[in-house]
Amino acid sequence: RDWQIQVREAAERLHWHVLSTWDSRHSPAGEPDLRCIHVVQRRVLWLELKKEKGLVSASQAIVIALLKAAGQEADVFRPSDCDHLYRVLQGERIE
Repeated sequence: RDWQIQVREAAERLHWHVLSTWDSRHSPAGEPDLRCIHVVQRRVLWLELKKEKGLVSASQAIVIALLKAAGQEADVFRPSDCDHLYRVLQGERIE
């Protein structure tokens, strides 16, 4: 939870509009934790946030792959990815 709060706050400081799911019980299977929209950058990011050793479920992996196949920027980020994620929020593209 702290990781999600940290990411949300960093994104909002950089002028992203951040949307999150209620929780997994009220969301479609595999729905990423955060959708971040930046009008000036003309970008939408789909972020699945995991603890350092947290497992990505099959449905989460499928949704991330589908989003990428549809041309969206989507990925899984862990606390050890903090520097990379901050660069993405500043404009670096998710590969």
